[in-house]
Amino acid sequence: MNKKYIVTLTDSERAELRKLISSGKGAARRLTHARVLLKADQGLTDDRIASEVEVGVATVERVRKRFVEEGLTASLDPRRPDKPRERKIDGEVEAHLIALACSTPPKGKARWTLRLLANKLVELEHLPEVSHETVRRALKQTSLGPGASRSG
Repeated sequence: MNKKYIVTLTDSERAELRKLISSGKGAARRLTHARVLLKADQGLTDDRIASEVEVGVATVERVRKRFVEEGLTASLDPRRPDKPRERKIDGEVEAHLIALACSTPPKGKARWTLRLLANKLVELEHLPEVSHETVRRALKQTSLGPGASRSG
């Protein structure tokens, strides 16, 4: 089968990749992608590269494609999302969440749980839906949430 994306490294690119790998410093994904590119440059098949580097064939194909289309740096680094995610809990909802978390818990409960807080935010129509994990992340940004550092 003919490969659509043929990896041909220059001497300087090859040297840069070898230096990166030999230093052993850097993100694991970056080092793995460097190994994939070096093996692809040797003309190995995707199956063999995947086996030797211990990644999936799809990863090898993706690294090849990114190298050919976008260059060495892009093929080593993970792709960033095109647009940032919109925050579900903005300042106003966060204020309601904090007030709720500081209030007396519902009858029969010793304290507010993340799930109770999430359900109450929906019940009070501050948000159409919200997960307990989103509530946890919002509270962690304050001094109220689980895992937040508390001074005092």
